[in-house]
Amino acid sequence: MKKSRRDALKIFALSSGAAERLWGAAQKTTTAGPKMDFPGGARDRLAVTSWPFRGYMESAENSERNERLTGMDMTAFPSFVAETFGVYNINPLVKHFASTDADYLKAFRTAVEKAHSRVVDLGLTGGKFYDADAAVRAEAIAAGRKWIDLAMGVGSPSVRQHIDGRGKPVIGIAAESLGQLAAYGEKKNVVVNLENDNPVAEDPFFLVAVIEKVNSPYLRALPDFGNCLTSHDAEFNIRAMQAMLPHAWNMCHVKDSVKSEDETEKTVDLKKMFELAKDASYRGYFSMELDISSGDAIPGTKRLIDESLQYLT
Repeated sequence: MKKSRRDALKIFALSSGAAERLWGAAQKTTTAGPKMDFPGGARDRLAVTSWPFRGYMESAENSERNERLTGMDMTAFPSFVAETFGVYNINPLVKHFASTDADYLKAFRTAVEKAHSRVVDLGLTGGKFYDADAAVRAEAIAAGRKWIDLAMGVGSPSVRQHIDGRGKPVIGIAAESLGQLAAYGEKKNVVVNLENDNPVAEDPFFLVAVIEKVNSPYLRALPDFGNCLTSHDAEFNIRAMQAMLPHAWNMCHVKDSVKSEDETEKTVDLKKMFELAKDASYRGYFSMELDISSGDAIPGTKRLIDESLQYLT
């Protein structure tokens, strides 16, 4: 699935002109954008991500499988979520898929339909979008395009694209790379979401700066209510959400507690988070992403759902 450095250089050389055109297109301010009829009911706005259930997920790419737990294939996840939680929106991660071949993806999509569910976001792995080496960036863009095509195949309106990188993030370089990816997403009608996760490469204010520079309705924010607390305080977390939520389209991640870098448990002020989302006129989904250090995934997710409904109703 990975391309060699030589292949990446060829891609970059052959597509540089096209890339410039795509980047230019992403810079234009347009009134057009992704279309989705978001539900109005509180429970209908909830989703469940596969991340808290990584111990169960049978996949060669999942290094966190817990053999003490009963295994689950991703094709079983939609019905598991519907039957266990009464939620009919899922937010799977690509590394939890046992395969990405056409037959498997068709079986997964059939399983989603059978559960009367829908995929509302697809979580991707990382890409080095601000690396100093143009060939490395080209490889990240090429991989991102492949995952956008996969998102189309499973009926997801968006992808969560992680950003990897060492050293100080560079806004201009990241915007150029992610602008190209967003332009590809526009062609396929798939939004690229950026989540505040890694405290350096995905600092919330860096992400907002990149999103504003690209200025495309197909590059959006995915605010995670708890991730910033792992390395910052509650005041920073509030400012981060206030910055990100106006740029969010269809997805927020909900946590009620996290463990910080020094293993201290920190509580998320969920009431405040949902108030901020309302203030920002956010109309999309809220995906339950329990930090499993705060409890078992099944009862913990049920608790998160009850808490979320309390603030959404």
